[in-house]
Amino acid sequence: MSGARGADHERRTRDLGFATLDLDRERRQGLPEIVYGPGKTPSQVTAIVSALLAHNTGPVLVTRIEAADAGTVLARVPDGTHDAEARLLVWRPAPPREFSVVIVTAGTADGPVAAEAAGVATAVGLGVTRVSDVGVAGLHRLLARVDTLRAADCVIVVAGMEAALASAVGGLVAAPVVAVPTSTGYGAAFEGVTALLGMLSSCAAGLTVVNIDSGFAAALAAHRMAR
Repeated sequence: MSGARGADHERRTRDLGFATLDLDRERRQGLPEIVYGPGKTPSQVTAIVSALLAHNTGPVLVTRIEAADAGTVLARVPDGTHDAEARLLVWRPAPPREFSVVIVTAGTADGPVAAEAAGVATAVGLGVTRVSDVGVAGLHRLLARVDTLRAADCVIVVAGMEAALASAVGGLVAAPVVAVPTSTGYGAAFEGVTALLGMLSSCAAGLTVVNIDSGFAAALAAHRMAR
């Protein structure tokens, strides 16, 4: 690579040897590259986070990081915070914007995925309200929270088993609904595949469905909507 093209590539990327960072992502998408923790050593995470903080201005996040590794990284890179339930490290969180997200779960077992969605959404500047344990086995619990759901700019529905909650919420609100299937459930739930197919087959038209257990993806879908 030579000349202006090579210089432009250097401005847009950062070669760490084991990783090539996309420094231009903040300009394109409004957020720096987000770091996926599994498979990386604390030293690698430290190097990546340090480079992102130096070359970008927005929030820097590490997802799915184990508590011990999180402690090691925080000791090396100051001013970060660790959300143990969400398994999330955050530096330089974005200031709040006027875009509200309600994160609703079918059951308590869906809580860790909802926590990841809430942690990421908050870090990127979205206003978050959580509504927990309102699955369709007790539909009155959901109906009691309809006003909260309808006031949101976006609703994230986190549900496992047959995932009927996504259809119920999708029929009650006008705002965009992002559905997150979880791996909650017994054998025929197939570790979230049943919930995924149920959400994709929803009779409530227009749902956005993300990957199994990916609260992160749901929060980023809401971020794109807010932009």
